[in-house]
Amino acid sequence: MTEPAVAFPQDRTCPYHPPAAYQPLREARPLSRVTLYDGRSVWVVTGHAEARALLTDSRLSSNRQNEAFPNPAARLKGLQNRRVALLGVDDPEHNVQRRMLIPSFTLKRTASLRPQIRETADRLIDAVIANGPTAELVDAFALPLPSMVICALLGVPYADHDFFEAQSRRLLRGKDAVEVGDARDELNRYLGELIDRKRTEPGDGLLDELIAQRLLTGEVDRAELVDLATILLVAGHETTANMISLGTFTLLRHPEQLAELRAEPELMPAAVEELLRFLSIADGMLRVATVDVDVAGVTIRKDEGVVFSTSVINRDASAYPGPDALDWHRSARHHVAFGFGIHQCLGQNLARAEVEIALQVLFERLPGLRLAAPAEQIPFKPANTIQGMLELPVTW
Repeated sequence: MTEPAVAFPQDRTCPYHPPAAYQPLREARPLSRVTLYDGRSVWVVTGHAEARALLTDSRLSSNRQNEAFPNPAARLKGLQNRRVALLGVDDPEHNVQRRMLIPSFTLKRTASLRPQIRETADRLIDAVIANGPTAELVDAFALPLPSMVICALLGVPYADHDFFEAQSRRLLRGKDAVEVGDARDELNRYLGELIDRKRTEPGDGLLDELIAQRLLTGEVDRAELVDLATILLVAGHETTANMISLGTFTLLRHPEQLAELRAEPELMPAAVEELLRFLSIADGMLRVATVDVDVAGVTIRKDEGVVFSTSVINRDASAYPGPDALDWHRSARHHVAFGFGIHQCLGQNLARAEVEIALQVLFERLPGLRLAAPAEQIPFKPANTIQGMLELPVTW
């Protein structure tokens, strides 16, 4: 008798481990079936090698406007007719958009931003210490750091952060399609007005460069630039903020590994890579097959949905022996926390630098840092959004 398909997505029972209900998926690698909220059955990829192969396969589409595209929640299904720049388009359109942005996210460009990121982190910790000896670290540090950095990079006024952070939360965690659509409209309106203003009052951010080099030359239109700005602003602070908060919580729950990191701070880059694998905060990349695809002894039929369970893929023992252990000494660089293939996260270099600097500053400046509430009482995010801590009360 066939076992019923696992529902997807499901909440984590521990913020840094895959949902316990995904254990059948781990046992059934590399592909099996899951059921979405509306009863639709789709393929789930859980094998590491198979995931990397399929994420580079052009027969799997990211086009969210395709009626067959799988959606993990009703609030997202209701927005299926809305364009999503970069993440929601295929080549050649995707390649055109990505090539416009690559120069701003290179390793060299990221290296030039490191002193500014460090200075920003130190200023935030100065304020945390001044207001101490307790703090709610999400609002005091984990969220404002990447918000300040992406604002400086794009040329978006940080003075408006309360507005765009609130709209980003609604966009990613709104209760229904109406709220999510309203948040998207608000962000588009705000960024459209900002772009209009910058056409006559230019600054020195990435948006200003895109206006001068792409918009005014007719290479892109206003609507496309607004879409690009929206995805850069939202993704540029939400994902990194969650990595900082959940990374901090995870380290405080692994005191031996944290002690090693304190004793050997040169391990921090490797630690960030392992945390990216271990936490897999963007869990559930989505695709739809445009033709039949044979893989691992099964056939993904045309118009069937495909879900990549990042948290399970990155715990594949064939790629990572002892995958449920946090180990700075393994080579974790081939994880899929940033995706893989043409849609691999454009801002991954910047994200790595921000998380590395944030954790360095946090544990250097607050050597006595510890949780200020029992770990099991600290709320974390539900399924259907980027994983992370809702709150992180600490003391030192």
